[in-house]
Amino acid sequence: MKDQPLRSTVIGSYPFPSWMEFAVHHLDQFGSHDRDELIDDAVRIAIADQTDAGLDVITDGEQTRLDFNLSFYGFLEGIELESASPRRFGPPAHDQRGKHRVTESITASQGLGTVRDFQRLKRVAPPNVVLKASVPGPYTLSGRLLPNSQYPDRWALTEALLPLVRTELAALVAAGCQEITVDEPSMSCYAHKENPQRFVDIFNRTVESVVGRCRLSTHLCFGNYKARAVGLRHYAPMFPVFLELAVDEIHLEMSSREFSEIEMIREIAQRKDVAVGIVDVKSYYIETPHDIAQRVRTCLKHAPADRLAFAPDCGLSQTARWAARQKLKNMVEGIRIVKKELGIRT
Repeated sequence: MKDQPLRSTVIGSYPFPSWMEFAVHHLDQFGSHDRDELIDDAVRIAIADQTDAGLDVITDGEQTRLDFNLSFYGFLEGIELESASPRRFGPPAHDQRGKHRVTESITASQGLGTVRDFQRLKRVAPPNVVLKASVPGPYTLSGRLLPNSQYPDRWALTEALLPLVRTELAALVAAGCQEITVDEPSMSCYAHKENPQRFVDIFNRTVESVVGRCRLSTHLCFGNYKARAVGLRHYAPMFPVFLELAVDEIHLEMSSREFSEIEMIREIAQRKDVAVGIVDVKSYYIETPHDIAQRVRTCLKHAPADRLAFAPDCGLSQTARWAARQKLKNMVEGIRIVKKELGIRT
């Protein structure tokens, strides 16, 4: 169980500052020290926005990643990166993100980069705030790779990636990381047509090196590329099987779904902590503190305070920073309103 009731957290990603968006497309114009300074400054801004909002748990905003998982392919050996998107025009959709060709055995001799990211977070973060790292799981990572004769399908690719992620998680804990979210949104998106027990087996083998050594969570959602979902937005196919996931906390996207299936948190809370998405990252309606307080009270009808945490529905990288900043501030303020009602110290 977590250390405080009704705590506020985030999934992982946060919007780039506008100048960082520009720099990403012109990195060849910067020297290596310039790039280090860019990243440090962007992380400091992400931290400042989160701590100004009053969050109990923060991340580095994934400021080194082009996407919550796409940048990880740059750390993989044995693949040939797609040079251009297969579809560049028309409404944004997931088919605008290319797939990479596998050329030989997949390895990651230098790791996946998350340890360096976490060490930077520790270096620049203020004291007395909980730090969290997010790592995509192997099934989600496998989705942007093309099968070949060595890896004939997505399952084979997943098995090749699994030990690489498992090693990365162990390295994160060794570096002092005590909160890790293992992101497997692809499992959520395809649970309605794949065997959920197979997903649980994959997930639990991935995290086995760190179970009991840190606080583990996972994020279940239905996709958020350019605010577009990609899966059947229904949690029922995952449960009760996903209760077997070897995590301390399960996060559910709820706000964008008008709290459909909210009763499900009752079952989760009997065995694990549950983080409820109460801010819609796909909408530019800015939830008021009153809105948030009402949503927290709704959740309390189904789960006790000491089992509940609250966060945006998903990472915030696809949301404009001005909106993300205000949404986080109002989220924390709304939670505080209910804490005061319940006599919980903030």
